[in-house]
Amino acid sequence: MPLLLTQASTMICPHGGTVTAIPDSARASAVGAAVLRATDTFIITGCTFAPVSPHPCVTVDWVVTAQRVRHSGDLVLTEASVGFCVAGDQARQGVVMIAATQPRDSGL
Repeated sequence: MPLLLTQASTMICPHGGTVTAIPDSARASAVGAAVLRATDTFIITGCTFAPVSPHPCVTVDWVVTAQRVRHSGDLVLTEASVGFCVAGDQARQGVVMIAATQPRDSGL
């Protein structure tokens, strides 16, 4: 099984912006960080995307989650999950890059 994404995971937008996860649940994984779900809030800061005028990524819209593992009724996110970085007008800007996950599966 792919590793779970937690609040300690490192994610960035394609333009170098930092993704900050704000989980709705505080239940922690084996490494002490909250397990992430697509229904949690994901804020992007520091995106430099500006093809003509500033149009930075501001949030993540997850479209692929785990298929079987649930946490508080929602499917969790793993390193195999796919999320699109979106601008304030909901334009998709590219796929979120997962740079680091927790070192081991939490075994929910």
